[in-house]
Amino acid sequence: MCDSPWVWVVGAMAQLLFSGRILLQWIQTEQARKVVSPTAFWQLSVAASFLLFVYGWLRDDFAIALGQITTYFIYIRNLQLKAAWHKFPAAVRLLLLALPVAILIYVYNNGSRDLAAFFLSNDIPIQLLIWGLIAQLIFTSRFIYQWCHSERIGKSVLPKGFWMLSLAGGSMLLVYAFFRADPIYFIGQLSGVVVYSRNLMIYKKYGAA
Repeated sequence: MCDSPWVWVVGAMAQLLFSGRILLQWIQTEQARKVVSPTAFWQLSVAASFLLFVYGWLRDDFAIALGQITTYFIYIRNLQLKAAWHKFPAAVRLLLLALPVAILIYVYNNGSRDLAAFFLSNDIPIQLLIWGLIAQLIFTSRFIYQWCHSERIGKSVLPKGFWMLSLAGGSMLLVYAFFRADPIYFIGQLSGVVVYSRNLMIYKKYGAA
């Protein structure tokens, strides 16, 4: 399953959506001359996060799957702060909320995969797995920071600390993807590191919306 063409298709689709959200945010930031948090950024994030979670599970890659399931609901919360969540049909909202939980329950209770094998895959050396988990924790913490900051001020923003954590975690994940020989994840992180750096430059010069 790990090397199936369909697995790579799922991963490629997820990274295209993630790259699309970053590109969109970057373009709007350059136009506004200040760091902005577009609604479409969070809409694309929800779709991409779900696909990348599935990709990480199919590749037995705990580091990838952990980060996505952790941030998925933060993306949804930002859509709520943007007053955009209620615009989805009720059935779609229910599906988006319930589907990741349902997959976890099925996979780790009735599915064919073994939980221990998922955490300790023979395909990933333990040192690399630890590096990937630390990198993913740093990378994931950017959205926890962003969420807390946004809740404090009552609106969805992308503060300076978000971009600093993005750059640190993204750089570490870039190394992880290289040693995992994962071209899809590598390209996604490489493009992200460029945009994170540019946002920090813009933030320093103009500030945020």
